[in-house]
Amino acid sequence: MCGIVGYVGPRAVVPLLVGGLQRLEYRGYDSAGVAIAGNGHGLVLRRAQGKLAQLEQLLASAPPEGTYGIGHTRWATHGRPSERNAHPHSDCTGRIAVAHNGIIENYSALKERLRAAGHVFSSDTDTEVIAHLIESHLNGNLAAAVRKAVAELQGSFALAVVSSTHPEEIVAARLGAPVIVGMGENENFVASDVLPVLPYTRRVIYLADGEIAVVRRSGVEISDFAGTPRVPAPQQIRWDAQLAEKGGFRHFMQKEIYEQPCAIRDTVRGRLAPEGGRVCLSELGVLADELAHIERIHLIACGTSLHAGMVGKWMMESLAGIPVEIDYASEYRYRNPLADTRTLGVLISQSGETADTLAAGREVREKGARTLAISNVPASTLTRESDGTILTQAGPEVGVAATKTFSAQLTALLLLAIKMAQHKGRLDPAAGRSLLEELMRIPARIEQLLGKDEIVESIARRFYRARDFLFLGRGVHYPIALEGALKLKEISYIHAEGYPAGEMKHGPNALIDDQLPVVFLASYEPGSAASELRYQKTLSNMEEVKARAGQVIGLLNEGDLEGRSRCDAVIEIPPTQDLLLPLLAVVPLQLLAYHIAVLRGCDVDQPRNLAKSVTVE
Repeated sequence: MCGIVGYVGPRAVVPLLVGGLQRLEYRGYDSAGVAIAGNGHGLVLRRAQGKLAQLEQLLASAPPEGTYGIGHTRWATHGRPSERNAHPHSDCTGRIAVAHNGIIENYSALKERLRAAGHVFSSDTDTEVIAHLIESHLNGNLAAAVRKAVAELQGSFALAVVSSTHPEEIVAARLGAPVIVGMGENENFVASDVLPVLPYTRRVIYLADGEIAVVRRSGVEISDFAGTPRVPAPQQIRWDAQLAEKGGFRHFMQKEIYEQPCAIRDTVRGRLAPEGGRVCLSELGVLADELAHIERIHLIACGTSLHAGMVGKWMMESLAGIPVEIDYASEYRYRNPLADTRTLGVLISQSGETADTLAAGREVREKGARTLAISNVPASTLTRESDGTILTQAGPEVGVAATKTFSAQLTALLLLAIKMAQHKGRLDPAAGRSLLEELMRIPARIEQLLGKDEIVESIARRFYRARDFLFLGRGVHYPIALEGALKLKEISYIHAEGYPAGEMKHGPNALIDDQLPVVFLASYEPGSAASELRYQKTLSNMEEVKARAGQVIGLLNEGDLEGRSRCDAVIEIPPTQDLLLPLLAVVPLQLLAYHIAVLRGCDVDQPRNLAKSVTVE
């Protein structure tokens, strides 16, 4: 969670840090602050509770000057949101400032020890302990003091440290939370994400766990916590800085919903040989020759990525005929999962830094399994720790509620399922060609759906005052019902639940009354007996809701008069093959959640109590 940005160089520091924090605010927006030095007046801290605009107003009234500094935007873990708990935090002397992402698990014991030595604390955070600990070790070398301090810390952290006694120097450290160093000309950057540095450089170094970077205007030195140096090769980031701008849309989420056709096209590009009905995944690495020997798959993820994994289970079992288990990453380690050398752990994380998913990946590897990462961020921890990778090419996603990365994950999972089926010899070439050709038509069909945005908005106007929603689907639609409910509760704060439609009789029917909107996912693949049977069963569920005065919103195939007769409101979906229906059905649910949230006056891009990248457990 949280966001860190640091800069040393000739530019005006405050505007650069504020601009970087604006690009990181999706990672936390309880409070924000900066620490500026190199101005002849020691270390200057400016902090404010609330969103970044509060800090901007404070800085505008008395802008500090300097040549280096750090900034932070916070998602609270220790200590309620307030100015005193905002980062950066300083030590007793006011010479050192620290910005921190993560959690220090032994901060209480360290705090008591430091208090006994005369240190006085002014916040409720675990982070302030780090500043005092560094000060206690400082003896002329800031990096050495940081190295001694991190040796005493238990937990996870990304740190950026500055001192007024060490001009034009930032020390960064990483253990379990991401840190990148941006390499410029006569200037360098530190950040928790690439977005703040994109306007200035595309050359970045990703710190590995257990590494420290000393960042100066003249260059960067990287070593491990023991002091052993490393000479890294900077990576070139392909993302365009403009991708992180709203581009005329009212919100990032709205923009990212509309970017889904491009995200799918880019994730597919270069990976298909449709004339042969084959998928090419060159980045699988050592896994490429082992897929035929895999006997079971564990799909592991959190939140929206878990819902993508649930669809992936359908895809892999249907196409490759291989048993698949789906797990919440946060629960995986606590059930003693049965995994061995014939197991493939597929770890799904937009950021590649999700703490629970990383921990689950380490657990499944300890049992001898191979691991495959599906992530949107190249060189993330997840991709570095896994045996193979499928990168989703969605570009930066700023809205906290995931949209285009979900569609890109579904696409990547389908490609993997087809690849597995090919290795198992279970996919007829003609069927493979048909599926891939239909996949390539999906972006145009999503664009067709986006053209119906006004219809979705009109439905939102009818129902945005509702206190509760139900989302119902059968088969491959059930995970999309869960995702639709999650999107609505994330950004509109309406209580919403997703259920398998066949479970209504087992309890949820008790909730139905004339105030309850019920969203049915009832599109199907024409000509598929199994898909049409699910559709008929879903029509029966619609009748049950109507009989109890519930209000039915139906996602139906175009021209479906039978389904329409049972609905109070209808969104039509272009027909497609069964395994591709989730890519279409999720789009109007995202739009519905978006428009309801806007009508309710909610902060769509920065919903309360949430942050984009969950880097703490």
